[in-house]
Amino acid sequence: MSDLLCGGTLAERTAAHGATSPEEMRRIIRTGAWTEPTAGLCRGHVQANMAILPADWAFEFLLFCQRNPKPCPVLDVTEPGSPEPRLVAPGADLRTDLPRYRVYRDGVLTEEPTDIRHLWRDDLVAFLLGCSFSFEGALLEAGVPVRHIEEGTNVPMYITNRPCVPAGRFAGPTVVSMRPVPNPLVPKAVLCTGRFPSVHGAPIHIGDPEALGIADVNRPDFGDPVPIRPGETPVFWACGVTPQAVVMASKPPFVITHSPGHMFLCNPRDADYAVF
Repeated sequence: MSDLLCGGTLAERTAAHGATSPEEMRRIIRTGAWTEPTAGLCRGHVQANMAILPADWAFEFLLFCQRNPKPCPVLDVTEPGSPEPRLVAPGADLRTDLPRYRVYRDGVLTEEPTDIRHLWRDDLVAFLLGCSFSFEGALLEAGVPVRHIEEGTNVPMYITNRPCVPAGRFAGPTVVSMRPVPNPLVPKAVLCTGRFPSVHGAPIHIGDPEALGIADVNRPDFGDPVPIRPGETPVFWACGVTPQAVVMASKPPFVITHSPGHMFLCNPRDADYAVF
């Protein structure tokens, strides 16, 4: 990793690259110069989770997303064999424009490349799903702190005891992301994020992690732990890493996803998806 990416704040590092838009940041990612999580990048623009499956699994996955809109809100679906998300980023290439990917074979994680052109096939269909990174700018504007952005880490994510609604061959648990919120600001966080149902919307749980089957909030299944300070409440949102937990449970033969926290940067602004 270059010295540029190793030091300084997120703003300083992205400014050093000259990135001011999703298009410019995708270009930087495409060169391999940025392989870090994308929280805080291109603030005000939508970010997306990704899942790529063979066409003969695509309808069942779309049905799964339709039945589980909180963790899997669909923003775009590509044509079979096309890596271009024409609705949210015309001209982009999903094979190169995410910082890091995960490859699952029969439900087992086998590699985490930064480029998947060598894995691409004519029968692959890509799904882009809304990501809670998209509403973090709105939280910050409302005065609600976002701990993992403050600390320059990835958001903590947890596999829960809440099952998704099955669809075809897909079944498995819901994954959540967690952000500690000062107690007086919890209602504001709920109202603020509830404006954005296309990127997970309002929280699905507030408070005791054990109610979700999370034994130790300091040991996330994905991402990095963040401190919960006195006077703060852990708040949990449905998370687009849910498909990865479902893939591990359902074991389709071949799936490519984003690496947790390493999202696709979309052209639309978060305000474009606000309902009020």
